[in-house]
Amino acid sequence: MGCSFSGLNSFYDAVNGGGDVWINENRFRIVKQLGEGGFAFVFLVKEVVADGAAGFARKKSINPSHVSDDGTYAMKKVIIQTEEQLEMVKQEIRVSSLFSHPNLLPLLDHAIIPVKGTHDISRKHEAYLLFPVHLDGTLLDIATVMQSKKESFTTTTVLQIFRQLCAGLKHMHSFDPPYAHNDVKPGNVLITHRKGQPPLAILMDFGSARPARKEIRSRSEALQLQEWASEHCSAPFRAPELWDCPSQADIDERTDIWSLGCTLYAIMYGTSPFEYALGESGGSLQLAAMNAQIKWPSGPNPPYPENLHQFVHWLLQPQPAVRPNIDDIIIHVDKLILKFSS
Repeated sequence: MGCSFSGLNSFYDAVNGGGDVWINENRFRIVKQLGEGGFAFVFLVKEVVADGAAGFARKKSINPSHVSDDGTYAMKKVIIQTEEQLEMVKQEIRVSSLFSHPNLLPLLDHAIIPVKGTHDISRKHEAYLLFPVHLDGTLLDIATVMQSKKESFTTTTVLQIFRQLCAGLKHMHSFDPPYAHNDVKPGNVLITHRKGQPPLAILMDFGSARPARKEIRSRSEALQLQEWASEHCSAPFRAPELWDCPSQADIDERTDIWSLGCTLYAIMYGTSPFEYALGESGGSLQLAAMNAQIKWPSGPNPPYPENLHQFVHWLLQPQPAVRPNIDDIIIHVDKLILKFSS
């Protein structure tokens, strides 16, 4: 699916200071900024609908489960300065449009707008991507708060959050060819608290998602993959084969399984299992990951059962050929949920 180009370029500079922005023929008012990173900014926006007019959700036949009751959404604004950045945004839009699953964040609408008349001549385009809003924040946000309060999720909640991430990844891995997310981590998991139900977990940010399977047949290809991974796959959650790729290798979707194992550990303890190496004299995150040197928090009464620790070890196999696939993981996590919920 290609990108649509909007001719409605008015008010784009108002995005940084409040005001209105158009995404195709639909108008949204900026409420506040939610976050930023690199060339991207995320805003809370509210749809502006003229009296008697249909809202964008009805005009575009948006899934009712993604429609906001009060017209509020999350809007990602990307400043595009190069052709490479433009292609990356188009790729993110194409890939995001492939997926439809309750545990994957859906792209509701998008526009790429040529920018004219700015003082900064390097700003050639701006992209606007519209998503449902989840104001409880990311798993990383919540884990940070919980750590400061010395709180932790229950074993059952850990498994329920993890099970939903597995469901979202299964959808991606079930494509032909399979897609890998390539950046599974707590900062890319949205959490919404629900009264009387487990938290809703939604995997987001498909900017690094690509067809998962690659045949590496030379040192040059291996180095190209490593360079790509260093830019697109967060180091504390990066699979060993992406740190040091052999010259003869078959890369597949089990790179995500490694990241999923690191994320399971992070749901429990608030950090990647290998980040401790960054605080050690002479420590190496890469070596800790490649040797699967997991350190469990000390204490006489660990909050989680040994079954869960063994589960993490099973996912974090340094050799991808012996790492489980997503279907095997779902079977196992369902058994653990049954065991610890009863």
